[in-house]
Amino acid sequence: MTATPPTGAPRPDTRAEAWRPRARRAMAWPTAVGALLALGAALVAWSWSDELPGEVASHWSGAGAPDGFLSPGAFVLVFVLVAVGLLTLFLAIGTRAGSAASTRRLAAGGSVWSGGFLAASLLSTLAPQRGLTDVSQVMIPGWWTAAALLVPLLPAVAVALLVPGDPAAPATAPVDPGAPRAALRDGERAVWLRRTAGGPGLAVGAGAILVTSVLAVAFETWAMLAIPVLLAGLFVAMFAFTVRVDATGLTVRSALGWPGTHVPADEVLRASVTEVSPFADFGGWGWRVGRGGRVGVVLRRGEALLVERTEGRSLVVTVHDAATGAALLNTLADRAR
Repeated sequence: MTATPPTGAPRPDTRAEAWRPRARRAMAWPTAVGALLALGAALVAWSWSDELPGEVASHWSGAGAPDGFLSPGAFVLVFVLVAVGLLTLFLAIGTRAGSAASTRRLAAGGSVWSGGFLAASLLSTLAPQRGLTDVSQVMIPGWWTAAALLVPLLPAVAVALLVPGDPAAPATAPVDPGAPRAALRDGERAVWLRRTAGGPGLAVGAGAILVTSVLAVAFETWAMLAIPVLLAGLFVAMFAFTVRVDATGLTVRSALGWPGTHVPADEVLRASVTEVSPFADFGGWGWRVGRGGRVGVVLRRGEALLVERTEGRSLVVTVHDAATGAALLNTLADRAR
Protein backbone atom coordinates (compact mmCIF):
# COMPACT_ATOMS: atom_id res chain seq x y z
CA MET A 1 0.00 0.00 0.00
CA THR A 2 1.39 3.38 -0.97
CA ALA A 3 1.75 5.85 1.90
CA THR A 4 -0.88 8.57 1.71
CA PRO A 5 0.67 12.03 1.41
CA PRO A 6 -0.49 14.65 3.88
CA THR A 7 -3.15 17.03 2.68
CA GLY A 8 -2.95 20.78 2.54
CA ALA A 9 -0.33 23.06 1.05
CA PRO A 10 2.93 23.38 3.00
CA ARG A 11 3.26 26.56 4.98
CA PRO A 12 6.30 28.74 4.32
CA ASP A 13 9.20 28.35 6.73
CA THR A 14 9.30 31.60 8.70
CA ARG A 15 12.80 30.72 10.00
CA ALA A 16 14.43 30.86 6.56
CA GLU A 17 16.81 33.64 7.64
CA ALA A 18 17.40 32.44 11.21
CA TRP A 19 20.94 31.30 10.35
CA ARG A 20 22.24 34.77 9.49
CA PRO A 21 22.95 35.97 13.07
CA ARG A 22 24.72 32.66 13.74
CA ALA A 23 26.81 33.15 10.62
CA ARG A 24 27.84 36.68 11.59
CA ARG A 25 28.85 35.53 15.07
CA ALA A 26 30.71 32.51 13.70
CA MET A 27 32.75 34.61 11.25
CA ALA A 28 33.56 37.61 13.46
CA TRP A 29 36.41 36.19 15.52
CA PRO A 30 38.04 33.91 12.87
CA THR A 31 38.18 36.90 10.52
CA ALA A 32 39.74 38.97 13.29
CA VAL A 33 42.31 36.23 14.01
CA GLY A 34 43.26 35.98 10.34
CA ALA A 35 43.55 39.76 10.06
CA LEU A 36 45.72 39.99 13.19
CA LEU A 37 48.09 37.30 11.89
CA ALA A 38 48.51 39.05 8.56
CA LEU A 39 48.78 42.52 10.13
CA GLY A 40 51.27 41.32 12.74
CA ALA A 41 53.51 39.82 10.05
CA ALA A 42 53.28 43.02 7.99
CA LEU A 43 54.36 45.11 10.99
CA VAL A 44 57.29 42.78 11.70
CA ALA A 45 58.35 42.96 8.04
CA TRP A 46 58.05 46.73 8.11
CA SER A 47 60.31 46.86 11.16
CA TRP A 48 63.00 45.16 9.06
CA SER A 49 63.01 47.99 6.49
CA ASP A 50 66.47 49.25 7.46
CA GLU A 51 67.94 45.75 7.22
CA LEU A 52 66.55 44.90 3.78
CA PRO A 53 68.06 45.88 0.42
CA GLY A 54 66.41 48.47 -1.83
CA GLU A 55 64.83 45.64 -3.82
CA VAL A 56 64.02 42.20 -2.44
CA ALA A 57 63.50 38.96 -4.34
CA SER A 58 59.77 38.45 -4.71
CA HIS A 59 59.53 35.53 -7.15
CA TRP A 60 61.63 32.47 -7.99
CA SER A 61 61.90 30.55 -11.27
CA GLY A 62 61.36 26.83 -11.57
CA ALA A 63 65.12 26.36 -11.19
CA GLY A 64 65.01 28.11 -7.81
CA ALA A 65 66.72 31.38 -8.84
CA PRO A 66 65.11 34.77 -8.11
CA ASP A 67 63.53 36.26 -11.24
CA GLY A 68 61.30 38.98 -9.78
CA PHE A 69 62.10 41.92 -7.50
CA LEU A 70 60.13 44.58 -5.61
CA SER A 71 60.85 47.27 -3.07
CA PRO A 72 60.24 46.04 0.50
CA GLY A 73 57.29 48.42 0.90
CA ALA A 74 55.63 47.25 -2.32
CA PHE A 75 56.23 43.60 -1.39
CA VAL A 76 54.55 44.03 1.99
CA LEU A 77 51.69 45.97 0.38
CA VAL A 78 51.04 43.12 -2.08
CA PHE A 79 50.77 40.64 0.80
CA VAL A 80 48.43 42.95 2.71
CA LEU A 81 46.15 43.35 -0.33
CA VAL A 82 46.08 39.58 -0.91
CA ALA A 83 45.24 39.06 2.77
CA VAL A 84 42.40 41.59 2.57
CA GLY A 85 41.07 39.88 -0.56
CA LEU A 86 41.13 36.36 0.92
CA LEU A 87 39.64 37.41 4.26
CA THR A 88 36.90 39.33 2.49
CA LEU A 89 36.14 36.31 0.31
CA PHE A 90 35.83 33.91 3.26
CA LEU A 91 33.82 36.46 5.25
CA ALA A 92 31.39 36.79 2.34
CA ILE A 93 31.07 33.01 2.01
CA GLY A 94 30.43 32.58 5.73
CA THR A 95 27.95 35.43 6.18
CA ARG A 96 26.14 35.38 2.84
CA ALA A 97 26.13 31.64 2.05
CA GLY A 98 26.61 30.14 5.52
CA SER A 99 23.15 28.72 6.06
CA ALA A 100 24.75 25.34 6.90
CA ALA A 101 27.22 24.85 9.74
CA SER A 102 29.60 23.02 7.39
CA THR A 103 29.91 26.16 5.26
CA ARG A 104 30.51 28.38 8.28
CA ARG A 105 33.20 26.02 9.53
CA LEU A 106 34.90 25.96 6.13
CA ALA A 107 34.86 29.76 5.90
CA ALA A 108 36.08 30.24 9.48
CA GLY A 109 38.93 27.79 9.02
CA GLY A 110 39.78 29.34 5.66
CA SER A 111 40.07 32.80 7.24
CA VAL A 112 42.53 31.62 9.88
CA TRP A 113 44.54 29.55 7.39
CA SER A 114 44.77 32.49 4.96
CA GLY A 115 46.09 34.84 7.63
CA GLY A 116 48.57 32.25 8.91
CA PHE A 117 49.77 31.20 5.47
CA LEU A 118 50.33 34.77 4.28
CA ALA A 119 52.05 35.75 7.52
CA ALA A 120 54.41 32.77 7.35
CA SER A 121 55.07 33.30 3.63
CA LEU A 122 55.87 36.98 4.07
CA LEU A 123 58.27 36.49 6.97
CA SER A 124 59.95 33.38 5.53
CA THR A 125 60.56 35.21 2.25
CA LEU A 126 62.05 38.35 3.78
CA ALA A 127 63.98 36.86 6.72
CA PRO A 128 66.77 35.31 4.55
CA GLN A 129 67.25 38.67 2.80
CA ARG A 130 67.96 40.74 5.90
CA GLY A 131 71.43 42.27 5.84
CA LEU A 132 72.09 41.33 2.18
CA THR A 133 73.12 43.71 -0.56
CA ASP A 134 72.88 41.20 -3.43
CA VAL A 135 69.74 39.06 -3.41
CA SER A 136 70.20 37.59 -6.90
CA GLN A 137 71.16 34.21 -5.43
CA VAL A 138 69.02 34.12 -2.29
CA MET A 139 67.28 30.80 -1.75
CA ILE A 140 64.23 29.94 0.35
CA PRO A 141 64.52 26.50 2.01
CA GLY A 142 61.88 24.10 0.71
CA TRP A 143 60.81 23.11 4.19
CA TRP A 144 59.98 26.76 4.95
CA THR A 145 57.50 26.80 2.08
CA ALA A 146 56.00 23.48 3.15
CA ALA A 147 55.69 24.72 6.73
CA ALA A 148 53.98 27.93 5.58
CA LEU A 149 51.35 25.83 3.80
CA LEU A 150 50.85 23.10 6.38
CA VAL A 151 51.39 24.58 9.87
CA PRO A 152 48.49 27.08 9.60
CA LEU A 153 46.18 24.11 9.01
CA LEU A 154 46.44 23.21 12.71
CA PRO A 155 44.85 26.42 14.09
CA ALA A 156 42.47 26.52 11.10
CA VAL A 157 41.09 23.06 11.90
CA ALA A 158 40.85 23.93 15.59
CA VAL A 159 38.88 27.09 14.81
CA ALA A 160 36.57 25.22 12.42
CA LEU A 161 35.78 22.66 15.12
CA LEU A 162 34.90 25.46 17.55
CA VAL A 163 32.21 26.86 15.26
CA PRO A 164 28.84 25.70 16.66
CA GLY A 165 26.74 23.30 14.63
CA ASP A 166 23.20 23.90 13.46
CA PRO A 167 20.60 23.80 16.24
CA ALA A 168 17.65 21.45 15.82
CA ALA A 169 14.94 23.04 13.66
CA PRO A 170 12.03 20.59 13.24
CA ALA A 171 9.62 21.50 10.47
CA THR A 172 6.34 23.15 11.39
CA ALA A 173 4.83 22.33 7.99
CA PRO A 174 4.09 18.96 6.37
CA VAL A 175 6.30 17.53 3.66
CA ASP A 176 5.33 18.93 0.27
CA PRO A 177 2.25 16.92 -0.79
CA GLY A 178 3.45 16.94 -4.39
CA ALA A 179 6.79 15.34 -3.56
CA PRO A 180 7.27 11.66 -4.52
CA ARG A 181 6.59 8.98 -1.92
CA ALA A 182 7.75 5.37 -1.50
CA ALA A 183 5.34 2.44 -1.26
CA LEU A 184 5.78 1.38 2.38
CA ARG A 185 3.21 -0.48 4.43
CA ASP A 186 2.38 0.72 7.92
CA GLY A 187 5.22 -0.24 10.26
CA GLU A 188 7.44 -1.39 7.40
CA ARG A 189 11.07 -0.27 7.61
CA ALA A 190 13.40 0.53 4.73
CA VAL A 191 16.94 1.77 4.16
CA TRP A 192 18.40 3.19 0.94
CA LEU A 193 22.20 3.01 0.66
CA ARG A 194 24.41 4.11 -2.21
CA ARG A 195 28.09 4.86 -2.73
CA THR A 196 29.29 7.60 -5.03
CA ALA A 197 32.95 8.01 -5.93
CA GLY A 198 35.40 9.14 -8.59
CA GLY A 199 34.45 11.58 -11.29
CA PRO A 200 36.51 14.17 -13.23
CA GLY A 201 37.61 15.94 -10.04
CA LEU A 202 39.54 12.88 -8.94
CA ALA A 203 41.47 12.87 -12.23
CA VAL A 204 42.33 16.54 -11.74
CA GLY A 205 43.50 15.75 -8.21
CA ALA A 206 45.67 12.87 -9.43
CA GLY A 207 47.29 15.25 -11.91
CA ALA A 208 48.00 17.81 -9.18
CA ILE A 209 49.55 15.13 -6.95
CA LEU A 210 51.75 13.90 -9.81
CA VAL A 211 52.96 17.39 -10.77
CA THR A 212 53.81 18.46 -7.20
CA SER A 213 55.61 15.15 -6.59
CA VAL A 214 57.70 15.46 -9.76
CA LEU A 215 58.63 19.08 -8.95
CA ALA A 216 59.66 18.19 -5.40
CA VAL A 217 61.89 15.36 -6.63
CA ALA A 218 63.30 17.31 -9.59
CA PHE A 219 64.43 20.21 -7.41
CA GLU A 220 65.26 18.00 -4.42
CA THR A 221 62.98 19.97 -2.13
CA TRP A 222 62.07 16.89 -0.14
CA ALA A 223 60.00 18.74 2.42
CA MET A 224 57.60 19.69 -0.38
CA LEU A 225 56.64 16.01 -0.70
CA ALA A 226 54.36 16.68 2.27
CA ILE A 227 52.10 18.63 -0.09
CA PRO A 228 51.19 15.74 -2.47
CA VAL A 229 50.68 13.51 0.58
CA LEU A 230 48.24 16.06 1.99
CA LEU A 231 46.55 16.41 -1.41
CA ALA A 232 46.14 12.62 -1.63
CA GLY A 233 44.31 12.55 1.71
CA LEU A 234 42.21 15.54 0.71
CA PHE A 235 41.08 14.04 -2.58
CA VAL A 236 40.29 10.66 -1.01
CA ALA A 237 38.12 12.51 1.51
CA MET A 238 36.39 14.61 -1.15
CA PHE A 239 35.69 12.06 -3.86
CA ALA A 240 34.28 8.94 -2.17
CA PHE A 241 31.03 9.14 -0.16
CA THR A 242 28.38 6.89 1.33
CA VAL A 243 24.79 8.17 1.04
CA ARG A 244 22.17 6.66 3.38
CA VAL A 245 18.46 7.27 3.89
CA ASP A 246 16.82 5.67 6.92
CA ALA A 247 14.33 6.55 9.63
CA THR A 248 16.71 9.15 11.08
CA GLY A 249 16.96 11.07 7.79
CA LEU A 250 19.75 11.51 5.25
CA THR A 251 23.40 10.87 6.11
CA VAL A 252 26.25 11.68 3.73
CA ARG A 253 29.74 10.69 4.86
CA SER A 254 33.16 10.58 3.23
CA ALA A 255 35.01 7.27 2.96
CA LEU A 256 37.47 8.70 5.53
CA GLY A 257 34.65 9.68 7.90
CA TRP A 258 35.11 13.39 7.24
CA PRO A 259 33.58 15.50 5.83
CA GLY A 260 30.02 14.45 6.43
CA THR A 261 26.58 15.78 7.21
CA HIS A 262 23.21 14.61 8.48
CA VAL A 263 19.75 15.97 7.67
CA PRO A 264 17.23 14.85 10.33
CA ALA A 265 13.99 13.47 8.88
CA ASP A 266 11.90 15.98 10.82
CA GLU A 267 13.72 18.88 9.08
CA VAL A 268 13.04 17.66 5.54
CA LEU A 269 10.57 19.84 3.63
CA ARG A 270 10.96 18.10 0.28
CA ALA A 271 13.32 15.62 -1.39
CA SER A 272 13.48 15.41 -5.17
CA VAL A 273 15.72 14.73 -8.15
CA THR A 274 17.61 17.50 -9.92
CA GLU A 275 20.22 17.84 -12.65
CA VAL A 276 23.60 19.28 -11.69
CA SER A 277 26.24 21.03 -13.77
CA PRO A 278 29.30 21.10 -11.49
CA PHE A 279 30.86 24.33 -12.74
CA ALA A 280 27.67 26.23 -13.51
CA ASP A 281 25.97 25.33 -10.21
CA PHE A 282 28.88 24.88 -7.77
CA GLY A 283 32.07 26.11 -9.43
CA GLY A 284 33.71 22.67 -9.51
CA TRP A 285 33.77 19.20 -7.98
CA GLY A 286 33.90 17.91 -4.41
CA TRP A 287 32.29 19.33 -1.28
CA ARG A 288 31.04 22.67 -2.59
CA VAL A 289 28.92 25.70 -1.73
CA GLY A 290 26.61 26.92 -4.49
CA ARG A 291 24.29 29.84 -5.03
CA GLY A 292 22.17 30.78 -2.04
CA GLY A 293 24.34 28.71 0.31
CA ARG A 294 23.26 25.37 -1.14
CA VAL A 295 25.73 22.68 -0.05
CA GLY A 296 26.74 20.21 -2.74
CA VAL A 297 28.56 16.89 -2.76
CA VAL A 298 29.28 17.07 -6.46
CA LEU A 299 31.36 14.37 -8.12
CA ARG A 300 29.96 14.43 -11.65
CA ARG A 301 27.42 16.06 -13.95
CA GLY A 302 23.85 14.78 -14.08
CA GLU A 303 21.38 13.18 -11.68
CA ALA A 304 21.43 14.31 -8.06
CA LEU A 305 19.38 14.07 -4.88
CA LEU A 306 18.10 17.48 -3.73
CA VAL A 307 16.95 17.82 -0.11
CA GLU A 308 15.26 21.07 0.93
CA ARG A 309 15.16 21.53 4.68
CA THR A 310 14.11 24.09 7.28
CA GLU A 311 15.72 27.52 7.72
CA GLY A 312 16.21 27.90 3.99
CA ARG A 313 18.92 25.22 3.75
CA SER A 314 19.36 22.62 1.04
CA LEU A 315 21.76 19.80 0.15
CA VAL A 316 22.58 18.32 -3.26
CA VAL A 317 24.34 14.97 -3.73
CA THR A 318 25.19 13.53 -7.14
CA VAL A 319 24.25 9.87 -6.78
CA HIS A 320 22.67 7.15 -8.91
CA ASP A 321 19.03 6.15 -8.30
CA ALA A 322 18.33 9.49 -6.62
CA ALA A 323 14.59 9.12 -7.32
CA THR A 324 14.31 6.11 -4.99
CA GLY A 325 16.24 7.88 -2.26
CA ALA A 326 14.09 11.01 -2.57
CA ALA A 327 10.82 9.07 -2.44
CA LEU A 328 11.88 7.08 0.63
CA LEU A 329 13.17 10.19 2.43
CA ASN A 330 9.86 12.00 1.87
CA THR A 331 7.92 9.02 3.25
CA LEU A 332 10.15 8.75 6.31
CA ALA A 333 9.93 12.52 6.81
CA ASP A 334 6.12 12.13 6.84
CA ARG A 335 6.45 9.57 9.61
CA ALA A 336 8.85 11.83 11.55
CA ARG A 337 6.11 14.48 11.78
